[in-house]
Amino acid sequence: MFKEFHVKTTGRVQLIDITDKVRDCLNEAGIENGILTVFTPHTTAAITINENADPDVKRDIISEINKVIPFDDNYKHLEGNSAAHIKSSLFGVSESIIINNKRMRLGRWQGIYFCEFDGPRRRKVYVQIIGK
Repeated sequence: MFKEFHVKTTGRVQLIDITDKVRDCLNEAGIENGILTVFTPHTTAAITINENADPDVKRDIISEINKVIPFDDNYKHLEGNSAAHIKSSLFGVSESIIINNKRMRLGRWQGIYFCEFDGPRRRKVYVQIIGK
């Protein structure tokens, strides 16, 4: 089963919890056991899994990634968004999650995040579910 949904970002750098949207895709599919892949087809965005209980975790991740990879650092790329490309490559554009008994086997505090590094924009997220 394949699903697509959109994420509208409002800031230059954001982590947006998409766990519920991905869970909706799984519920629609009715797959009991298998693998779910979440993928974004953008070179300045990413998908990651991290804690979703304390919003300070998102803030800390954004703060630190912006320190490590600053927006302005004499990059050669003419569009001016090299930092976003680097961040996307480091985080990665997909995550795979085990499905067991119709549930994503995320840890207690884990959530799935869409990572925006060059916003605001309207972005695509693809969910592919394989199983039975």
